[in-house]
Amino acid sequence: MYRDLTKGNITKTILLFVLPMIAGNLLQQFYNIADTLIVGRFIGKDALAAVGSAFTLMTFLTSIQLGLSMGAGAAFSIYQGKGDQKRLKSSILHAFGLIFVITVLLNTAVYLFIDPIMGFLNVPGEVYSLMREYLWIIFAGIFATFLYNFFSCLLRAMGNSSVPLIYLGISACLNIVLDLVFVLVFHWGVGGAAIATVIAQYVSGIGLAGYTFFRCRNLWPGSDDLKWDRNILREICSLSILTCIQQSVMNFGILMVQGLVNSFGPAVMAAFAAAVKIDSFAYMPVQDFGNAFSTFVAQNYGAGKMDRIRAGIKKCIVLTIVFCILVSAVVVIFARPLMLIFVLPQETEILSIGVQYLRVVGVFYWGIGCLFLLYGLYRAIKRPGMSVVLTVISLGTRVALAYLLSAWIGVIGIWVSIPIGWILADLVGAVYYRLRVRGSLSLRE
Repeated sequence: MYRDLTKGNITKTILLFVLPMIAGNLLQQFYNIADTLIVGRFIGKDALAAVGSAFTLMTFLTSIQLGLSMGAGAAFSIYQGKGDQKRLKSSILHAFGLIFVITVLLNTAVYLFIDPIMGFLNVPGEVYSLMREYLWIIFAGIFATFLYNFFSCLLRAMGNSSVPLIYLGISACLNIVLDLVFVLVFHWGVGGAAIATVIAQYVSGIGLAGYTFFRCRNLWPGSDDLKWDRNILREICSLSILTCIQQSVMNFGILMVQGLVNSFGPAVMAAFAAAVKIDSFAYMPVQDFGNAFSTFVAQNYGAGKMDRIRAGIKKCIVLTIVFCILVSAVVVIFARPLMLIFVLPQETEILSIGVQYLRVVGVFYWGIGCLFLLYGLYRAIKRPGMSVVLTVISLGTRVALAYLLSAWIGVIGIWVSIPIGWILADLVGAVYYRLRVRGSLSLRE
């Protein structure tokens, strides 16, 4: 189903579009949550620390592909809003080729430099071999994530958020079943959890690519579209590469924080691994809402409906803040029971550290929610450079304060630095919108 986001009630249109995205990405969290839960419960805390730290690294690597695909998706949405099918098809071809080449280079690089990467992350000796085993297998799924991210961004740019959900749901269920079989029945350890995830990733990636090829032939370039167009490639690169930089900077900062966390030992690593899964699950819906908002803005930007964009901004801010307050209340109140999903009751040190993290960071989910809206807005109106600036502010503040405060007040300093970075970036993004963007949107009407 393709949804035209330039017409109809704004709140209803965005919510109907975003709900399948939220459901899909919540399912996607099960890829690593299933690994984390099963590994933490049935293999041990060192395995939990290894898989959790590996997840942070994989998030950084796949963020490069995701950023490129999201940037390309913004271009697709703008062409869709303009009704320019010829340039749309050409942009799909150019974007696919660009991201494919980068994926091949990325996959080759991580296998060649796996040990230096782990050294950079300060992985403790007792966790090193487990994490290396997990990474060596999980890296094989990078190409699968490219396929899924590219084709899901393409379909969502056209207004179809339902089909990616279906394929993701199938693969998420498959991942959980295979996790149980490989870890509990075959006793393959962390390697089994990694194999389960890779198989599930290829099911979703190849499945969605096949669907797009056979059921959306109108999107595939014809023989007349197979031409090099420097202008289209330049526009794709402008949106994709800057969005990629934004995503990469964001996750590289998280990776640096992970390295700092690792220096505190396996207990803090395990607590952080479990708490971050809860964290990600809690604010994933507002991240999806920001991406849906970006598609909404991009289609209306292409169609020249600036009054609709301004009205959408106001409604989305209210929806985001209300949702984040509700989620914050749940996470803060039920922090311990949530940690117990991943950690055994006798692991009191890990539980205590994880609960502390959730209660410090969870109060400020509204900060990351508003930041996702700002990222989506600036990407959609062809100002992805501003998204990079906000990411640098948010992550730069977080990393600098994490290292400074942790040396002064311990691990809680890392947790405190996270919301400070979000809020500072929100303030800068809001001021920039008021001074430089709001007036330009009015002028384009």
